[in-house]
Amino acid sequence: MSSTLRSAHSDEAVKRPGRWLALSVLVLAVLLVAVDATVLGLATPYISEDLKPSGTQLLWIGDVYSFVIAGLLVSMGSLGDRIGRKRILLIGATAFGAVSVLNAYATTPELLIVARALLGVAGATLMPATLALIRNIFHDPRERSLAIGIWGATASAGTAIGPIMGGFLLEHFWWGSVFLINLPVMAVLVLVGIRMLPESRNPKPGPWDTTSVLLSLVGMIGVVYAIKEAASHGFAWATLAAGLLGAGALYGFVRRQLTLPSPLLDMRLFRNRGFSGAVLADLLTIFGLSGLVFFLSQYLQLVQGRRPFEAGLAELPAAVGAVAAGLIAGRAARRFSVRTVVSGGLAAVGIALAALTLIGQSTGYPLLGAALLVVGIGAGFSFTVTADVILATVPKDQAGAASAVSETAYELGAALGIALLGSIVTGVYRGFPAPPGTPEAAHESLGGAVEAAGALPAQTAETMLDAARQSFTDGLTLAAGTGAAVLLTASAAAWFLLRDSRLEDTEQQPST
Repeated sequence: MSSTLRSAHSDEAVKRPGRWLALSVLVLAVLLVAVDATVLGLATPYISEDLKPSGTQLLWIGDVYSFVIAGLLVSMGSLGDRIGRKRILLIGATAFGAVSVLNAYATTPELLIVARALLGVAGATLMPATLALIRNIFHDPRERSLAIGIWGATASAGTAIGPIMGGFLLEHFWWGSVFLINLPVMAVLVLVGIRMLPESRNPKPGPWDTTSVLLSLVGMIGVVYAIKEAASHGFAWATLAAGLLGAGALYGFVRRQLTLPSPLLDMRLFRNRGFSGAVLADLLTIFGLSGLVFFLSQYLQLVQGRRPFEAGLAELPAAVGAVAAGLIAGRAARRFSVRTVVSGGLAAVGIALAALTLIGQSTGYPLLGAALLVVGIGAGFSFTVTADVILATVPKDQAGAASAVSETAYELGAALGIALLGSIVTGVYRGFPAPPGTPEAAHESLGGAVEAAGALPAQTAETMLDAARQSFTDGLTLAAGTGAAVLLTASAAAWFLLRDSRLEDTEQQPST
């Protein structure tokens, strides 16, 4: 009898009306985050010209969002499991739109850094909630794989829409306008989500442990800050202190989770090799990609002289490849195996990054476009399948926390990638041979050099810009080579760690 009831309940869940409309609302949240993340790269030269940030401040503008969101994702994912994933998603989306206005009208580098940090707080509520709701809306594994593919494809589409829309806005309006495109998306998400999204939560959540929240936040920010500062300026006592504080807080977080009856994060999840392997693959992949992606828009605009809209179009192949691969990734993983698809995707990205070590100031678009297309295809296969593996290996009641772990790996990888690979680009760039009379600001960033050139004699300006662009390109190729090595290492690790992972064809039912 109980088996019959479970079967009937499962069929009802699988055939639940409105689930695809609910998914359309969830992907709007993904679009919101993806667009915001990608337009910043295009806006960076304009921010440099208007707010005149130092090189370090420019890196903080790029990565503080990831620092904060990485520190809060697990806490917000767990909070969504407790108070309701729909509720936290709608609250977060509203806050995300409001804080976007603060970003748009920032008047100093310091204010923009603070605004980006607040955006990270709001963003931490969005991604875990969307994946957790997908886990609870789609009970049929094949439908869920397709839903995750659409979720991932939308994120990739956002990376394409963001630069194109951003490029158009930057050519007609001031740089702050790129943040205001979040507002209509947020409005639709909230108004439609109130009616269409079902609520879901853990029926026995236990209390939300504030001490664990603080330990997670202090730990993640402390460790990432220390790595960033060490990569940018070398070791110092303050850097070492921040790293030790962060490491100690993370150790305390893990110990506390093992003793709490209702932890924010069930550490036993990591005993599953498929779960751990998928999380590690995501972290290493984003680490290898993010630093390069952050500086690629500057390369296209400031080195090759493309207009913002043209630079946005130039990055389109990566999104097209990711969308196409994401939609068929679940089917491919069932036919060939999870580890084949993930490892193959990561290897393809690594090879494409290796090809980008050949670029120069005047490299033609065919090489760039082909490499970006392969990057998109490989990442689309890998990210979609690892997200599916992570969701499939945890109980539905813990879907928010598990999704948060996945997103934490993503954001931590992004922060570390921008910090470390970005520091490689910045370090190589700062050493360019400048002619006499070159302002110090020209060594801070390539945007600063372009601005400084306007106050120099024509011959001096041309010599300085050529040297600056060449050094920036040299740094970019070195970062691409480092990223390629990381991706190929991640491919080998995924082949081993995901050896026994597979995507189920039917929903696992609990035994009685």
